[in-house]
Amino acid sequence: MNTVFLDRDTFSPGINFSAIAQQADSLTCYGMTQPAEVVTRCRDAEVIISNKVLLNADTLRQLPALKLVCIAATGTNNIDLKAAQELGIAVTNVAGYARHTVPQYVFAQILAHYSQTEHHNQNTAQGLWPQSPTFVVLGNPMYQLAHKTLGLVGYGALAKGVEKIAQAFDMKVIISEHAGAATVRPGRVSFDELLATADIISLHCPQTPDTVGLINAAALAKMKPNAMLINTARGALVDNQALLHALQNKQIGYAVLDVLEQEPPPADHILLNAKLDNLKITAHIAWACQEAQQDLINIIGRNMQSFKAGGRDNRVV
Repeated sequence: MNTVFLDRDTFSPGINFSAIAQQADSLTCYGMTQPAEVVTRCRDAEVIISNKVLLNADTLRQLPALKLVCIAATGTNNIDLKAAQELGIAVTNVAGYARHTVPQYVFAQILAHYSQTEHHNQNTAQGLWPQSPTFVVLGNPMYQLAHKTLGLVGYGALAKGVEKIAQAFDMKVIISEHAGAATVRPGRVSFDELLATADIISLHCPQTPDTVGLINAAALAKMKPNAMLINTARGALVDNQALLHALQNKQIGYAVLDVLEQEPPPADHILLNAKLDNLKITAHIAWACQEAQQDLINIIGRNMQSFKAGGRDNRVV
């Protein structure tokens, strides 16, 4: 199968691509590809591998040789799935590859906030300990995680990984029902109850028409004033203006964002320029431990192998 990887530079340089190369008759990798370049680069491609390059209906219709699109991620919002289905193009994604690394990131941020590690490291680096009249420099208060309530929105492999770590800290974990659902499934709580009772809310749901703007002004108003919000899912789940207002006015305590609605974001993005002590933003790296990146590539290779054999593993359409 003639295979084109459109955005190889979304992976670290040291990642081994042999699992893909072994399944391809030819493999061409481009560092990055603009949407206008896709047709030219993929005119003879039977397989396209794309992490974030947009593949809309018009583009897909101009690629008659195309048989398979391998999304190098879990989310599939960068491809028109309906058009792919109509054109007989199979689409696969990769789920669960970051089941260790995303929970690790979530708790790295939780622990940094609750234990104030950066602040206390700086206290010592700035020479405050030798100047202390007592054996300790207390500085900013720290809080234990035990008995705090962690609310999960979305309950796939990543959320379950977060839950497992939370249980080790003796936290209470609650799982949200879909927002606006008429009934609440056993073992879950309503979205409104989660907002009102969780000390930490971690988002792990996909971006769909129903979840865009899920964390809006009304949702933020229901959260505890010291609540922590973490988004490692998709940026569009959060209303930026509403979050900025809530943080500026101490309506909630703290927010950590690993995703924004546009990536890369514009330099003048309102959250990047907020300069708030209670907001931390990282550049979509929660998934990107070296081991997770390699697992993802290896799974793409298996998806290609399964497709050639007529299987439907990880098939979206």
